[in-house]
Amino acid sequence: MIKVLVVDDHAVVRTGVAQVLANADDLDVVGVAANGLEAIDCCRTLRPHVVLMDLSMPVLDGIEATRRIREAAPEIPSPPRPTTGLASS
Repeated sequence: MIKVLVVDDHAVVRTGVAQVLANADDLDVVGVAANGLEAIDCCRTLRPHVVLMDLSMPVLDGIEATRRIREAAPEIPSPPRPTTGLASS
């Protein structure tokens, strides 16, 4: 199973994405977070394999949160190149 953390400041998006991913047989949504600081805390405790991160969020944006997560948990794989998704701002 691939452990996934979903991070988005919009509750509807966060919940919807988590529900869709939860239907996949090989994915386990281990947590959700509403901002970058929550994502960092979740990564420390939940140790996800993949973090699906919104880039534009209050408190701490996804870019800075990703940088801090990479420093604190280098075992979480990085994509080989920047990726974009369907998130809205």
